[in-house]
Amino acid sequence: MGFGGEDMAVDDVVIVELKSCCESLIGKSSKFLLLFIQIDVSTLRKNAIDSKSHLPAEIEEILTSLASRWEDILDLNELHVIPLKGAMTNQVFQIKWPTKAEKVSRKVLLRLYGEGVEVFFDRDDEIRTFEFMSKHGQGPRLLGRFPNGRVEEFINARTLSASDMRDPEISALIAAKMKEFHDLDMSGPKKACLWDRMRNWLKAAKTLSPPEEAKSFHLDAIDEEISMLEKELCGTHQHLGFCHNDLQYGNIMIDDETKSITIIDYEYASYNPIAYDLANHFCEMTADYHTETPHLLDYSKYPDLEERQRFLRAYMGSTGDQLNDVEVNQLLEDVEKYTLASHLSWGLWGIISEHVNKIDFDYIEYARQRFDQYWLRKSDLLGSSRALSNASADGEEEVNENPSPKKVSWFKKLRKHLSFAKKTQI
Repeated sequence: MGFGGEDMAVDDVVIVELKSCCESLIGKSSKFLLLFIQIDVSTLRKNAIDSKSHLPAEIEEILTSLASRWEDILDLNELHVIPLKGAMTNQVFQIKWPTKAEKVSRKVLLRLYGEGVEVFFDRDDEIRTFEFMSKHGQGPRLLGRFPNGRVEEFINARTLSASDMRDPEISALIAAKMKEFHDLDMSGPKKACLWDRMRNWLKAAKTLSPPEEAKSFHLDAIDEEISMLEKELCGTHQHLGFCHNDLQYGNIMIDDETKSITIIDYEYASYNPIAYDLANHFCEMTADYHTETPHLLDYSKYPDLEERQRFLRAYMGSTGDQLNDVEVNQLLEDVEKYTLASHLSWGLWGIISEHVNKIDFDYIEYARQRFDQYWLRKSDLLGSSRALSNASADGEEEVNENPSPKKVSWFKKLRKHLSFAKKTQI
């Protein structure tokens, strides 16, 4: 079935394969619903989608065909499009139809991939991760996909708010879910991607940034900072796990009745030091992406010592073991150091996004705040004997005359205490 004019450019045409095979969700047999449709991608890029009237006819056809599998929908043409705010990589929409039951709707989630994001991650890897999570009950089910987007199960749960992150009960649930996520056994090499990713992002940032911008962010000094951090933070027995790497509140959902947590959006997921993922989660507590100034971070909201200790106790004790203060504080120290890697990573992400992403967000100011935090906190977290002085931002390097001895990894100390759940093989 074809759509679009004959003068459509080859680059603006993609082929859509939509598979619907979710018997429990659709309420039909397990036979696939297959559609092959040409979509004018340029239409998606030029027009903001905030109602059915702005939805490309081709996409509407896909969604209507999917909805036809539901017998309780009143009118297939009564399709409502609701943009979901807070996404900074993709465009995300709730699609719903009214049903015969009063005040009940059938819903799916439409995700349109952002432009230029291939510089950040491999889309094929992200899709494989999504499908793995879908098959093993770790996230929403895949209803259909096409080259520039996909249709997902709409989870009957609510996305967390910034304030939810500070709720002790919810925070403990997140901690336990993170531990479960980290213990997933994904196929492929169990190698941290953090450092290679940061270097790739630095290269992209240098390529995309005008000279004055690159100078203002001291990009020529960042490669040395990455190498210094890698040397300082990579212990021999460092514990790697499958990390989300972007666990902000918008990527966490909760069912308020069952208290079940679902982690979503796996674009940046990979093997990494678990201390990095925990550090990044703490850093995200300073953000509220649903304000008039979503790019502004409030570091007075960074979790205090008691809150961080409580989270790490919930994380480390989620498998049944109780750990003492020494063990918790050792992990806490490692996590705090990894906040520096988080600041550098997302600072580079902000610079790149300014040049490749069309979403209304002040990426440059966001990047500036992350870099400012890096330079502000580096000496305190690493110590003057290991860290370069803050003057390195201006190209000056301080010599390390008294490097501190390498400490024993917290994970080596805790190995006998930690019990890992049986891992699921992909």
